[in-house]
Amino acid sequence: MGKFGQFFEGKFMATAAKIAGQRHLQALRDGIILTMPLIIIGSVFLILGFLPIPGYADFMAKTFGDQWLTKMLYPVGATFDIMALIASFGIAYRLAEKYAVDALTAGAISVATFLLATPYQVPFLADGATEAIMVGGAIPSALMGSKGLFVAMLLAIFSTEIYRIIVQKKIVITMPDGVPPAVSKSFIALIPGFIIITIVWILRLIVENTSFESLHNIVGELLGKPLGVLGGSLIGSLVAVILIQLLWSCGLHGASIVGGVMAPIWLTSMDQNRLAYQAGDALPNIFTQQFFDIFIYVGGSGATLSLVFCMLFLAKSQQMKQLGRLSIGPGLFNINEPVTFGMPIVMNPILVIPFILTPIVITIVTYIGMSTGLVARPAGIAVPWTMPPIIGGYLAAGGKISGLFMQLINMIIAFCIYYPFFRIWDKQKFTEENQTTSS
Repeated sequence: MGKFGQFFEGKFMATAAKIAGQRHLQALRDGIILTMPLIIIGSVFLILGFLPIPGYADFMAKTFGDQWLTKMLYPVGATFDIMALIASFGIAYRLAEKYAVDALTAGAISVATFLLATPYQVPFLADGATEAIMVGGAIPSALMGSKGLFVAMLLAIFSTEIYRIIVQKKIVITMPDGVPPAVSKSFIALIPGFIIITIVWILRLIVENTSFESLHNIVGELLGKPLGVLGGSLIGSLVAVILIQLLWSCGLHGASIVGGVMAPIWLTSMDQNRLAYQAGDALPNIFTQQFFDIFIYVGGSGATLSLVFCMLFLAKSQQMKQLGRLSIGPGLFNINEPVTFGMPIVMNPILVIPFILTPIVITIVTYIGMSTGLVARPAGIAVPWTMPPIIGGYLAAGGKISGLFMQLINMIIAFCIYYPFFRIWDKQKFTEENQTTSS
């Protein structure tokens, strides 16, 4: 094993494995994934509301009335606008599972603390009044969606940690053995639930007497904005891409590990684009979840679909030809484990180089295309990461043909980068096969 392999196995891989097994990052990743089916469903209605077909809007208005678009977008609000609420439950639930405590109770307490931390009052200007007054009783939908995601994440972790400490120390109300389990669990939750809600209530009272006014404002200023700048910049995105590729090079699921940290940032950017797209305004963000899922990782992490085409059409060794035939089906749906582990790319000094280099180059090229206006930015439509190329680019760009061409260009770039390294690897395998046959 060369120095390259020794470094990855002895240093980087050990550290990466510890990060991958970190329970809080896993809970963040798995909890946020709980929101994805709803967001995708909402995106279907968003697409139907803005189909890029000439005369579509007029036809729908004549058929269903002038309010057809508002009604069509009802499911969009019902899915996108509860993103943080669902995440607060999902993150707490997954974290509690890892501590082997009642996950359902932990999720319920997390939701309650999130709602408690959210200001219910909204400004109201009465007829003839010159100054707005605050009216209670309305839950702001914006804070239930992407704007409240960071607060939901932090409170989910905080509430579950307090809950499991109290339960594990057995500071709970226990019921006799004859009591049904559901009733017993509800009594067990009383003391930890009361303590957690009281702590968050006191925090809210304290913060309301400061210039921040709410926990949402504190988190937004101190955490959300700096992370948003990092995740929304070219440099920050390139760092994320490099980390994803390095982790995959060690055999670890880089997208899941890095996504646990970056997903809230990219989902928030996606939702900002979605709101702008609905309003017909300019899209504010380039780096969203779909920027990476659809435009960068064509064929999976590393943009390996182009490498599969190399195997299918240019391979000389039987091993590469056979692997190409096996990988093309999954690769069209952006699943590349047959390539990364079957070729393999993992721990392979020859193929790791283009595996890391390709997404970096594609990210820069796509950013230039979108920042200059030559390519449409992601429209905030949650196109599933398994969407085949060409279709995915068209839908993610809000029905703009430039999104389709961007994917094609990226695939060509990836092909050009992978090809010389593939030739070296294929030649090596071809020589091995000939030596085996001759012996």
